[in-house]
Amino acid sequence: MVKLSVIVPFYNVQAFAPDTLGSLRANAREDFEFLLVDDCSTDGTPEVLERAEREVPGAVLIRHERNGGLATARNTGLDAARGDYIAFLDGDDWLAPGYYARLLAAAEELGTDFLRTDHVQCTGRERKVFRVPVGRRNEVLRPRDAILPADRSTSVDYPMAWAGIYRRELLDRGLLHFTDGLRTAEDRPWIWRLHREAESFAAVGLLGVFYRRGVASSLTQIGDVRQLDFIRAFDQVIEETANDPESERLLPKAVRTYCAVISHHLGSIERFEPAVARKLRAMSADALRRMPQDILGKALDGMDRERSSRLRRLRRRPAGAPAVSASAMAGAA
Repeated sequence: MVKLSVIVPFYNVQAFAPDTLGSLRANAREDFEFLLVDDCSTDGTPEVLERAEREVPGAVLIRHERNGGLATARNTGLDAARGDYIAFLDGDDWLAPGYYARLLAAAEELGTDFLRTDHVQCTGRERKVFRVPVGRRNEVLRPRDAILPADRSTSVDYPMAWAGIYRRELLDRGLLHFTDGLRTAEDRPWIWRLHREAESFAAVGLLGVFYRRGVASSLTQIGDVRQLDFIRAFDQVIEETANDPESERLLPKAVRTYCAVISHHLGSIERFEPAVARKLRAMSADALRRMPQDILGKALDGMDRERSSRLRRLRRRPAGAPAVSASAMAGAA
């Protein structure tokens, strides 16, 4: 019987995969399986994973015939998972020894649908602890109550799939799969759906996941067109939340978060390729027009002046207006 399935996508992380795989070896147990999904890597990652399948207890190598992105790779792992519990890890991150055994014990003790955990962010030699934005720890809570308030950071603003553990029943209910093909922000619709539809969760102060930030090949460091998938991700959040029985209560949070993310990207627009920067501005303006306008207006009123002004200017941009240069956009942002 498999107690825990850990899904680990890999794509061109030859330099970091040995650390990840070594930490899985230090977490191995006879009832754990590690599903290593090679998303069609073109460097030496496949050879590293082939060796790991032989040397890491419980490792199972799954190969994609073509690159599908993180969301699709995780879905491949979910389809193959046999465990009573599910966890995720990215192919360039790593774990403390014995972490999964402690996480599983906490999940079984609390008996919730899912747990959310703190993590350590690693940028070069710097280490910084990030906490789940839930004040009550080791206590069973109602997930949808943790979505609000709208004007504060809440559990849906901490979307990383690898910061937690999830009961198999959520997979059987269709709540753990990601939107296929999303190349960034894939965890935003995912975490919102979990908090709207699961029945119970808890936050625990268990440190053991080390998130490697600043990797040059990471999509968060690359200003290409794939970054614009956040628009599709948040459109999905808005659409699904609008169909929720408590949409009137929850939509202000969804709209405000969407606005904050748009403003964040516009505020660093210089990192995008010029054509992508123009597309970002046009798509963001369209997104603002698609939002419920009364809720949007209240969200802008509640934001700080810099972000509110940036978004109001964009909101006034005529539909189909000609794109301006990247340098001009950077100045306007």
